[in-house]
Amino acid sequence: MTAAKTPVFLLTGFLGSGKTTLLNGALRAAALANTAVVVNELGEIGLDNLIIAQASDNVVLLDAGCLCCVNTGALHETLADLGGRRARGEIPAFERVIIETSGVADPAPLLNVLLGHPFVTGQYALEATVCVVDAQHFLDARRKYAELDKQAAVADRIVVSKGDLADPAPVLSFLEDLNPDAEVYSSSVASPAVAVFSALARNIKAGSRIASLGPLQRHGRDGGIRAFCFRPSPPVSWAGWSAWSRLAAAEFGARLLRVKGLLHVEDSGEIALVQGVQGVFHPPQRLREWPDADHGNRLVCIARDLSEQDLAATLPALNTPAGTQAVYSMKELRERQEKR
Repeated sequence: MTAAKTPVFLLTGFLGSGKTTLLNGALRAAALANTAVVVNELGEIGLDNLIIAQASDNVVLLDAGCLCCVNTGALHETLADLGGRRARGEIPAFERVIIETSGVADPAPLLNVLLGHPFVTGQYALEATVCVVDAQHFLDARRKYAELDKQAAVADRIVVSKGDLADPAPVLSFLEDLNPDAEVYSSSVASPAVAVFSALARNIKAGSRIASLGPLQRHGRDGGIRAFCFRPSPPVSWAGWSAWSRLAAAEFGARLLRVKGLLHVEDSGEIALVQGVQGVFHPPQRLREWPDADHGNRLVCIARDLSEQDLAATLPALNTPAGTQAVYSMKELRERQEKR
């Protein structure tokens, strides 16, 4: 039997958003004992009050059976090292990993490592990207720093902090447009939202917002980063997924910030959980059954400076018949459509 992979949570959020409060609260929660925290060298998380002993090298033992290490090199090397040391009994066993990014970090490169690097995917599985958003300062700060919109847009779960210091309603309204598929939580010093680090739902569980969509639904503000939710028409084949992912990467590249979807692959009968980050698509995860009662194809595309029409025009590539060579350009796709 294949051993279960260790779930990984990527924690992001701008400087001063409240990541320290959230993470320290999580590490004190009994339900999250046996957690490993990876902090990059520019990270702002303060864990000094939780340190009880120095283990070896850059791994520090924390209270509640947790451990922390500072990532001073490549992330995949750090995770591989932690997994190896756990297997050899050199460090305490851990059941999940939380990776804290710096406040100004672009989460996309880290997501690509977590979703596609062979050193990582053999032992670990990305459970969720968690973004902390400050209700007091977010709307003003995002006008100056483009990173804020991107961090929130690619998140699976968003934690709105400091709601006791400012009315969170304007921020919640903005987030509903920016990332309508995200699970949203509130958090405070007195009641940190530690549940975001639990395996509550797999990415693209696709709850009521997506389940209620018609053939095509648009979300988002004018310009900038927008989220689009599509219902691709069947049949979808593995050749179709290959065709669409290649076409989308070639046409949109890094403007396609994140793709998440569930597709019924007709030629194999499998359900495919598909993901991509900034034009890089990772091997689909093959599911034996639908994860919820909605058995329809769905594809969520979070994009910068792309229109609904830009993305919708590529969707017929998903209907490429099994055994057919993939298309690589919009010109080829149009020519195939005209021949049908």
